[in-house]
Amino acid sequence: MNAVSRSSIVQVVRVAAVTVALAACMGNATAGLFDDEEARKAILDLRQKVQVTEQKLAEETRRASEDSAQLQRSLIELQNQLDATRAEAAKLRGQNEQMARDLAELQRQQKDASQSLDERLRKFEPSRMTIDGREFVAESSEKRDYDTAMAIFRKGDFATAQVVFVDFLNRYPKTGFRPSALFWLGNAQYATKDYKDALASFRALVALAPDHMRVPEAALAIANCQLELKDNKGARKTLEELVANYPASEAAQAAKDRLARLR
Repeated sequence: MNAVSRSSIVQVVRVAAVTVALAACMGNATAGLFDDEEARKAILDLRQKVQVTEQKLAEETRRASEDSAQLQRSLIELQNQLDATRAEAAKLRGQNEQMARDLAELQRQQKDASQSLDERLRKFEPSRMTIDGREFVAESSEKRDYDTAMAIFRKGDFATAQVVFVDFLNRYPKTGFRPSALFWLGNAQYATKDYKDALASFRALVALAPDHMRVPEAALAIANCQLELKDNKGARKTLEELVANYPASEAAQAAKDRLARLR
């Protein structure tokens, strides 16, 4: 019940009380002036006024009750709407949080995929490397195949190493690994007593890269091949050139020893 309804009821009650009190006073004051008929008429009038007042009071009470019920229903409906709005807001917050988590996960996956792709691409990209003091750019496949051939050589499987090195040189004719591959191919051929082919491999290295760090060793190996092939004159000349051209090398010292024995 609102404040207006309460005020109306209070006013009606006060009016009724005042009316009854006046009626009582009037009845006492005029008892001697009116006859019974007039007294009954006055009482009937008073009763009628009281009934009207009671009816008004009842109507006001009913209206106040209806207003109160309507207000209560409105408040309940408003509360329900508020609860529904809060629930919807909570649902939206939950959806937004989930979307944020999904977005973060998607971004993480995209980053991981990008890094993985970069790593895979780098495997196929040329890279700089240094072998036997020489720096050059090579494909990853070149290094892989060269390492494979070297692994076979180090195992002592010289016959297979020859095949693998020859295949490597044929597939990569311009590779930066070529001087080193020729050197180890010559050594594999020498180990299997294939002196002519070994001689050709070592000479190919000297002609290709005369400043290569393996050239003094290759020159000494050429002399060894010549000695095995009974070309003592050629071996002596090779050893003398080795001492003259690379005097500070370990191979030059070994060449001096060989020359002393040849004399």
